[in-house]
Amino acid sequence: MNSSVELLAAASTLLKPERLLLVIALGLFFGLAFEEYFARTRAKPPGGVRTFPLLALTGALLYAIEPVTGLLLLGGLIVLGFLLAVYYWHRLDAQRHGEMPSRAPGDDDRIDAGIMAPVCNLLAYLIGPMALVAPIWVPVAVTVAAVLFAGAREKLHNLSASLGGEFVTLAKFLIIIGIILPLVPNVPVTEWTALTPYEVWLAVVAVSTLSYVSYLVQRFLAPDSGVLISAALGGLYSSTATTVVLARQARHDAMQIYRIQSALMLATSIMFLRILVVVAIFSQTLALHLAPYILLLCAVGLTMAGILYAISRRHATLKKKGPHEVNNPLEISTALIFASLFIVLTIGVEFARQRFGESGLFAIAGLAGFTDVDPFVLSMAQGTGKSVPLHLGTISILIAASSNNLLKGCYTFVFAGRNAGARPGLGLVFLAILGFAAAFYVAQFP
Repeated sequence: MNSSVELLAAASTLLKPERLLLVIALGLFFGLAFEEYFARTRAKPPGGVRTFPLLALTGALLYAIEPVTGLLLLGGLIVLGFLLAVYYWHRLDAQRHGEMPSRAPGDDDRIDAGIMAPVCNLLAYLIGPMALVAPIWVPVAVTVAAVLFAGAREKLHNLSASLGGEFVTLAKFLIIIGIILPLVPNVPVTEWTALTPYEVWLAVVAVSTLSYVSYLVQRFLAPDSGVLISAALGGLYSSTATTVVLARQARHDAMQIYRIQSALMLATSIMFLRILVVVAIFSQTLALHLAPYILLLCAVGLTMAGILYAISRRHATLKKKGPHEVNNPLEISTALIFASLFIVLTIGVEFARQRFGESGLFAIAGLAGFTDVDPFVLSMAQGTGKSVPLHLGTISILIAASSNNLLKGCYTFVFAGRNAGARPGLGLVFLAILGFAAAFYVAQFP
């Protein structure tokens, strides 16, 4: 007797009115969505607007009576699973003997829609205890997710069919970034350079990521201008890696050659803005001194990108009937070549540092542009006004950016070829010359 009273007292602490109303409301909502989804099936499965609220209440009551071990809740789950199994065995047997109801006009071909019906029944049963003890957002989120997944059957199947072999490509990308990268050691393996295998593979990841993002944008989001969007995003991260990816694509994609050439110039133009923002974060004085020259270079780059884009709009080969296809969305071979060049150039820069010493600031700036501009720009921004005079910081950043543009011009010629790489390659070389001229002007008139 005492144990029964204790059970009822424990149940009353869980069965609060607002929680019971939540159980009923979620059961009704789920039941209405269930009946709408199965409205056109040839055989009505168990569950619906009456059953689901009752199942949710049953689960809530069984859990409230015995919340410590949950044996009553588990027993109810077993009984419900047995009943659903009997129902499905009966349906399959009827289907095997041709005893299913005749199909009415407009009915769906589905008999029981796989295991959707039993899963929904089990979920409706478990919504009850969830609504009693979990934060309110948990049962609400679970119910809404179940309704959305149930109603999105056709859309999800169409999406799966449209993706085709995309999951294999995604699996390769996850292997590169999620399995190999964490396993690569992050310690130097030679005295020639402080570069680690992790940093080298990170360069491979960067190129592969930019290539894959560009591919997804072009295929699924913006087939007509996806390459330009990818170039702008890539310029915010690494214009050098973006140049390698786009130059390789220009060699093999005559359909979009002018647009890719425009994208190459756009990525470098965005790089100038990135440099200015990075400098402004650490030294507003240096940013104000650098801004006229950086903005001029950015404007020239955007002008050349705009001219090439205008040509692409008029070019007849840009008229396509379907979304653009990229044969190699990960560009693994290109990424490995880029990583190899990264190693060679890094060793060269380290050798130059040891030979010239820190006093050879301009020589180091020029060599830094052949690896990664951002670390050098950060060091200049943090040191300007302390150990580096203002005009020397401006000159050094302009030299580093210009040498980087010279390197990207060479990359463009190598990866895109003479025909496809001539315009953007010469444009990048012109920006490099213009940047060196700006550095010379600052040196003459500090």
